[in-house]
Amino acid sequence: MTIVRLPHGCASLGVLLLALALAGCGKDPQTAPAAAVSAASSAAPPSSAAPAASAASAASAAGAGHDMAGMTFGAPPATVTAERHTGTFALGSALSMEAALKPLDPAPVKEVRLDTTHKIIELAPGVKFSAWTFGDQVPGPVVRARVGDRIRFTMTNRSDEAMPGPRLTAAPMMHSMDFHSAMVAPNDKYRSIAPGQTISFEFTANYPGVFMYHCGTPMVLEHIASGMYGMMIVEPKAGYPTRVDREYAVVQSEFYTRPDPDKRKVDGQPLYLLDLARVRSKAPTYTVFNGRYNGLVENPLPAKPGERVRLFVLNVGPSNTSSFHVVGTIFDRVWIDGNPDNQFRGMQTVLLGSSSAAIVEFFVPEAGNYAMVDHHFANASQGAIGVIAAGAAPGSDPEHHNIPSTGAPTDPAAQRAKLAFESKCLACHTIAGGDRLGPDLFGVTKRRDAAWLAKWLKAPEQMMSDPVVKGMLDKYKVPMPNQGLSDAEVKDYVAYFKWADANVQPQGTRQPQPASPGTTLPPSQTQSATPMQPGAAGAQGGKPMEHK
Repeated sequence: MTIVRLPHGCASLGVLLLALALAGCGKDPQTAPAAAVSAASSAAPPSSAAPAASAASAASAAGAGHDMAGMTFGAPPATVTAERHTGTFALGSALSMEAALKPLDPAPVKEVRLDTTHKIIELAPGVKFSAWTFGDQVPGPVVRARVGDRIRFTMTNRSDEAMPGPRLTAAPMMHSMDFHSAMVAPNDKYRSIAPGQTISFEFTANYPGVFMYHCGTPMVLEHIASGMYGMMIVEPKAGYPTRVDREYAVVQSEFYTRPDPDKRKVDGQPLYLLDLARVRSKAPTYTVFNGRYNGLVENPLPAKPGERVRLFVLNVGPSNTSSFHVVGTIFDRVWIDGNPDNQFRGMQTVLLGSSSAAIVEFFVPEAGNYAMVDHHFANASQGAIGVIAAGAAPGSDPEHHNIPSTGAPTDPAAQRAKLAFESKCLACHTIAGGDRLGPDLFGVTKRRDAAWLAKWLKAPEQMMSDPVVKGMLDKYKVPMPNQGLSDAEVKDYVAYFKWADANVQPQGTRQPQPASPGTTLPPSQTQSATPMQPGAAGAQGGKPMEHK
């Protein structure tokens, strides 16, 4: 290797030549060819920066723009007025309202409006929750910018404004905005404003990443748990070093619910409020992606075999961690906190604390349904699951990691058996979801009497001469294993099958299936919800707190 010494003052040229040389070595087919050149050409600091950066700082700027000399600090003081905005709750070309992200708006100044509201949202089927929002949705819209962009933010506190539907929301209150992507004086920009007031402030995005924004008004815990959060993406100045076919935002969050003590209803469904005791003991009733229980199962994210997908993943908490995983593929690249400087390769799972984020990229290897889950499976059972639908055969079974087969029965015996069924039987059987390794059990109590079912459940190996069992073995090739059930458990199973045959209302084969109104509990009232610890705040008589 020959070392070429450059004349004094040519360090920047040396960095450029080095970047060009490296760009031609070991090329990754997914890497954007112009990335290294663009990054190197942006190494020179803008005219407002301090004079003549050193070779080291130029190299840093060529990589990801972390040279302090090229950053912009300071902004005009925030302004608070009594002017009330009454139009659209979220405005700006930099905003994406759904999981599928809009391309970056090239304008160097981003005008962003996110007004606060109090409204009822449907957190899960039949679960109406009194939420607080940015931009009138939970989570708030995704803000997308690039390093060096100026963000001009405006927010009107409209928590006193009547939303469509029953007026059952929380009382108006103070709210604020805290952008993790900003470098500003919090006492000025993040101040709380009263209902009817409007705050405006500016900042420059100096670092690339995936950042949380949230309400910073005390108590912050309650404001985030009520829905006041969202994602801001700041791209590197030269863009990402890879090309992808799809980009989606996935925001994980926890909800802590309790039935309204006044038993009010919304559209005939019970109203749920924030459970302060559960919030403070970190015992959520739901853990969800993009603000809804199993929402990304109901509305999967589309992709195609052979495509490269980029997910912007943010865990807003407010209190628990996430182990984000996509079943059936491996993360080719992971950029912790969304910054390409923080790169890992070939990861299976990404651990994210509260307000932590990552960009994950992966290749879709073949046609199929790929489940996104929090690999803390207690969280997945509470709704932190989604599907990337990549050309699976029509009518094929979706990936079923922790997707329950039916709603939880209100009958205690049937509910106990449902939980046992999901742990012991769901891999081979469904309730109205079609055959798997064994038969679909929907309608089984209409085909077999209770005595036959009890005998089959208790000792299936002793029924090999039964003509029905012979027929099933000829068809499915797999014998029914003995699960070691007690007599009481067998009775529970029979009760569950009877309940399902009387109440499940099949809609195709997709799971979970709906049941007759009033015969199921919401997920927050099943054993999948994290119980309160004995003696915790809100518990009565030293026992775990239960919903009544």
